[in-house]
Amino acid sequence: YSEYQLTISDAGTPFFGPHDWGRIRRTDMAKPKRIGHLVINVKDVDASTKFYTEVLGFEISLERPGFGTFLTCGSIHHDLALFQAPEGAAEVTDGGLGLNHMAIQVEDYAELTDYYNKLQQYFEKSELRTTDHSMTKSIYIKDPDGNGIELFCNSQDTAKDGLAEMRNPDRTNKELVFD
Repeated sequence: YSEYQLTISDAGTPFFGPHDWGRIRRTDMAKPKRIGHLVINVKDVDASTKFYTEVLGFEISLERPGFGTFLTCGSIHHDLALFQAPEGAAEVTDGGLGLNHMAIQVEDYAELTDYYNKLQQYFEKSELRTTDHSMTKSIYIKDPDGNGIELFCNSQDTAKDGLAEMRNPDRTNKELVFD
């Protein structure tokens, strides 16, 4: 690890590099606030825009013909952008390098149930994977290009409770069944 400087933590313990990052106190480093937006390259901007607006409910904040569409959940300038991929771009593959899925939070379980019912108009039941992660309840689908999407709601009242549940060694995932 010659590219890393030997540093002494506040506790007086040396750490050398990435293998020791778990020993760095959180206050010792910059911390991101949140993920600001996601940009995905798509085969057909019009088809993808239709999917994200009509099926998932995003609003168009800006369309740039020949380039892409910027979408919002309604609160900020854009949450998701769809850019036209170059002709001949590689297809999205399950388990390939890159993005596994994006997670889109919905207000609550009632809203997630509404999505589940609506999505049955666009997907076969076998294409809708549902999971109760115990800290969240989720529906997994694919967009027209095969990008993974998780629609989820939190199951805990606070972020602190959700994090504690995520870290619970006895936590297990199970199928989420909608009534």
